[in-house]
Amino acid sequence: MIFVTGGSGLVGSYLIPALLARGLSVRALYRQAVPRHVPGHERVEWVEGELRDSGVLLEALAGVTHVFHCAGLVSYAPQDAELLRQVNVEGTAAVVDACLARPGVRLCYVSSVAALGGLPETATGPELDESAKWDLGAAHGHYATSKYLGETEVWRGVAEGLSAVIVNPSVILGATDWERSSTRLFRYAHQQHSFYTPGSVNFVDVRDVVAAMLRLTLDLAVTGERYILSAGALPLGEFFRQTAACFGKKPPTVEVPDWAAEAIWRLEHVRSLISGSRPLITKDTARAGRRPVVYQAGKVQQATGLRFRPVEETIRWACAALAAGPNSQPVSGVVIP
Repeated sequence: MIFVTGGSGLVGSYLIPALLARGLSVRALYRQAVPRHVPGHERVEWVEGELRDSGVLLEALAGVTHVFHCAGLVSYAPQDAELLRQVNVEGTAAVVDACLARPGVRLCYVSSVAALGGLPETATGPELDESAKWDLGAAHGHYATSKYLGETEVWRGVAEGLSAVIVNPSVILGATDWERSSTRLFRYAHQQHSFYTPGSVNFVDVRDVVAAMLRLTLDLAVTGERYILSAGALPLGEFFRQTAACFGKKPPTVEVPDWAAEAIWRLEHVRSLISGSRPLITKDTARAGRRPVVYQAGKVQQATGLRFRPVEETIRWACAALAAGPNSQPVSGVVIP
């Protein structure tokens, strides 16, 4: 039996069908409603509960051999600092504790490249790999901090005897709800907005993320390691150009200079404090990509033999799936090399 958290999210909605395709039994946690958009949902044993509920987790792990912890909150809004801590740190701690209480369970934790902490000031190039050290004295956003602290909970579990592996994907691309996760980037291009910020973003195909997780966790039984999952970096303007072209839409053409982005996020911060709504742009998102970073994924390629799909190919695939509608999501594209 395999247990999955975050089954309704981008990674989970592709992971669950891949597990079912292997003939594995799947149990998954849900919070409000069974995610019926997940292919094969009727073959999943769904457990209702909160991520931080240790009693629910411990009961859910009865008879489980592997746990894929995909649940997590992605937000750069200052208002969500406490929620990020609850979900990404306390939730992960609860999952780790439940795994430790069930000897023999193996854990795969979906972290983020944000947990690497970014390039140090002394870096001589843009490359960053798994050896990156978190700078406790540097300024970090709430999201990055929550993912780093979530990782420390997993390392605590490893120190206490838990068999666990961590994957650190860059921005994951796939076809899911327009309103959620990185799919909002596709929606932005589809809506033909005029503005974009300079800088580059690292991307990875959700099918490759799932393939790596399966290989590392089920096939190779790797433990005590973390692996960057990234296909490469692409200028954000180029990403929007390619995405808009796939949709037959006009791409954004006005690059927002740094000084304007700084003014906008400050105005948005004030507006959000007054209205109570989430800011459209935050300090973290305004400054993202200004300092070029290329995440090196050679470690996972050497360990698994996985070759990442080119970002351009992923953009075409995701756009086609989104254009076809939510019920034609081609999740069968996960291939284990």
